[in-house]
Amino acid sequence: MSKSWQLSRRRMLKGLGAAIALPWLEAMGSNSLLKSSSATPPTRSAFFFMPNGVHPEQWTPTTFGRNFELSPILQPLAKVKDDILVLNELMNQSAVFKGADGHYAKTSSFLTSQQIYKTTGDNIHSGGISIDQLIAQNVGQDTLFGSLEYGLERINSGIDANVGFTRLYGSSIAWKSATQPCSKEIDPRMAFNRLFGSYLPNQPTQSDTHKQSVLDLVLDDAHTLQRKLGRTDQDKLEEYLESIRSVEKRIDNQAQQEEFAAHLSPDMIREMEHLNLRLDEFSEYYLGTDVTEKTRLMFDIMALAFWSDASRVTSFMFGNSVSNRNFSFLEGVQGSHHQLSHHQNSEENLKQYAQINQWHMEQYAYFLEKLKSIPEGDGTLLDHSMIMLGSGLRDGNRHSPRNLPIVVAGKAGGKLKTGQNLQFSEETPLANLYLSMLHVLDIPMECFADSTGELCEIYA
Repeated sequence: MSKSWQLSRRRMLKGLGAAIALPWLEAMGSNSLLKSSSATPPTRSAFFFMPNGVHPEQWTPTTFGRNFELSPILQPLAKVKDDILVLNELMNQSAVFKGADGHYAKTSSFLTSQQIYKTTGDNIHSGGISIDQLIAQNVGQDTLFGSLEYGLERINSGIDANVGFTRLYGSSIAWKSATQPCSKEIDPRMAFNRLFGSYLPNQPTQSDTHKQSVLDLVLDDAHTLQRKLGRTDQDKLEEYLESIRSVEKRIDNQAQQEEFAAHLSPDMIREMEHLNLRLDEFSEYYLGTDVTEKTRLMFDIMALAFWSDASRVTSFMFGNSVSNRNFSFLEGVQGSHHQLSHHQNSEENLKQYAQINQWHMEQYAYFLEKLKSIPEGDGTLLDHSMIMLGSGLRDGNRHSPRNLPIVVAGKAGGKLKTGQNLQFSEETPLANLYLSMLHVLDIPMECFADSTGELCEIYA
């Protein structure tokens, strides 16, 4: 490869009906990534939301500082312990107001830290923009997608008569503005096609070409580029393309496994039609079909988006407010999520509740380990990321927004001091974390929502 040849960061592999953004390559900088400050990998941000809180006695590690031991629920994070921050005593103060009982005010304000307008209609108002969308406004102009929103459950409408809130508030954590929630993609195939499809007017797309592999569509362009790259970049590109093909095959396999309509009774089919759900949605939510593979497919697509720099901001909702997903696919769990979160201090209910919490952490760990396995620049993709996970309430039995279960993973390009379990003052605003994250990204903000300062202890 000629030393003067340089690859544009916006270069894509293109074909009829497909366009694939490229991973970070040495040819995209004037020198290697290790020497060229202009080619420093960007910091990616992700926000994961768990509904219904956690088993409070099994979440917080018993010791603080760097030599802490993981709690039972956090055990799945053992392989990435040095890459995480466990943050204690953060509170979403905006979720406490008259009439804010239940889940909805704590879900819709999870990333805004602002009080919502109580309504049973579609005149929703979150109080302001969410932290992820604020970040996207500042970094999204450099990527194909300003942000990507994913989840496992479709947006709910209607009224929850128990608390007098529209269910729309429980379906979104990402808000472009106070009145505009972001819709989320819940189908891996659609998420994959959106990331890699090139939807041109009057041109066939992947779905029109007999499910032809997206890689086949860009094969000629890929071969042309490979001949221009150095050995190291060739290997990186090959690994990236193989990862895309692997995800594509798994999506096809999952689609084949969902062909089980013949096993549903007439009553089940009528109930599915009454709820206006697709077959896969009904099976997952009500019958307890294992959603682990589907969740990990979504996470692998998110990883590909970060790897290719197609987006630097994403969010994922494991479930909507009051999610009553059937978790009977977990051994020993017989009830549904929201039902078990109201454990009434029953030992059996708490045990099953904790198992669901652990499943969430296992999926989070899967995503973190995936990012950590991808080399980038002078570290890994996880080193250049900031991945927050949390819930809008502490204990599903009490609905308290105090001492929220919050974890942040990734070193954010060396700016976060990970490997710590930190104890803050009681009722420290959750918005203080968001303000700190903005400063890590060099976004100049004096405050965010009800923030009172920064969490300086997390800085490297």
